[in-house]
Formats: sequence, structure tokens, C-alpha cells
Amino acid sequence: MTSLSGKTALVTGASKGIGKAIALAYGKAGANVVATARTESEIEDVTNSIRGFGSKALGVIADLKLETDIAKLVNAAENEFGGVDILVNNAAIIPPGIPVLNFDPQLWRDIMDVNLTSAFLITQKLLPGMIDRGYGKVINISSIGGRKGGTGRAAYRVTKAGLISFTESLAAEVYEHGINVNAICPGGTDTEGYRAVFKTAGRSENPRLSDPAEIAEVAMFLASDASSAITGTAIDAFGGSNPLFR
Repeated sequence: MTSLSGKTALVTGASKGIGKAIALAYGKAGANVVATARTESEIEDVTNSIRGFGSKALGVIADLKLETDIAKLVNAAENEFGGVDILVNNAAIIPPGIPVLNFDPQLWRDIMDVNLTSAFLITQKLLPGMIDRGYGKVINISSIGGRKGGTGRAAYRVTKAGLISFTESLAAEVYEHGINVNAICPGGTDTEGYRAVFKTAGRSENPRLSDPAEIAEVAMFLASDASSAITGTAIDAFGGSNPLFR
């Protein structure tokens, strides 16, 4: 197993799905993990599991639509562990299919704030510490939906496409400081959010869906020193939902 001993990782949207799988994988690999989401009981389950692996964990309840909560999150991570080496911007609102004509403007703003703007704000606040240490890994969780638009998916896919562009732009700016910035584009993955939006029972109904742990393996690689030559890249992890198979 790749070791992340001595490293501190911050994972947003860590109470469920891909974020939870990544937080647990990092904890198993020995990292200190700052896990954040909006539901206290679910975050406690994640942090307790990480402590059970023998790693340190901090749970922070935060609404990433709010800059005050983002500041609280970053301050808590830096006060507890002295800085963050690995940032995973995973938090996302996944709305049901809604045509642009019927889309509520406030819901649109909320999706932009959580899925995209929070990634910018958290990264911006953590970059000075990464630059000072000459080391950092920023991993943005985009989506197969970030590669192409789709009916009823405008808001979500705009944010995921934006994360890919943000990844490329930021990577160009911070490479000289020893910071690698990459994105992962999962295909259909058996998460609570996916089940709710697409009204599916998950892999038992659709075996082509990926397991969140499979995406966590990609995030493990990108967090490790083995990925030192890779930056400014969006890695497609489409699994069985790859359009090539259709």
C-alpha cells in the first residue's frame, strides 16, 4: 500500500460516496485526514473509522456555500495539523434533470458555489502554505459530465467542466512551487447521490457502475509521490460506463 504517513489531507464532501472512500483510503495509508460535510453524525462515522486505522482525523461541519464556513474549515485544518499537503475538492450538489428554461436561479447559484467556487476558495486559502513548504497535491473531482453537456444537466456539467479548466490553469501557475494539480473524471459511480438522482438501486441493478473505492485508488495515486510527473491532467475513470462500450 502507498504510504501517506506524515501528510495531511483535506477532503470535502467526505461523508458519502467518493469523498468518503477517498478519506478512508487516505486514513488507511497513514495520512492525517480533515473530513468535512454538512452532517455531523456521518462525518463522525468517517473520522472514527480513520482513527480506528491508527491515523489522526478531524471532522469539520461546514456549508461550502458560505465563505465564513470555508474560512472556518481552513483555519481548523491549519490549527490542528499545521497545514494541508493534499486537498481533494469533491463536494458537490447533484440536482435532478432540470431544463434550463425551468431552472431556479438560486439553485443554479448554489450549485456553482458548492461545486466550483468552493474549490477555488479553499484552494486559494491553502496555497500559501503549500508554496511555503514547496509541496502540494490538489485533486479536483470532476465527472464524465465535465466532458460534454447533456439534456437537463446544464448546471452540474458546467461546474464539472469548470473544474477541468481550473485544474489546468492552476497547474500552470503553481508547478514551479512543487505543487501538482490534477482532476479525476469518474463515470457512473454507485454513490448515494447517483442512486437518488437516477432512481437506481446501484450496482445490483447496473453492474457497469464503478465502486467509489475504485475512484479512491486513482486519488491515492495522485496523492502519492509516484504521481510527481503528472500535473494539469484530467484522468478519465469511466469504468463500465465508458462510452466506448456502448
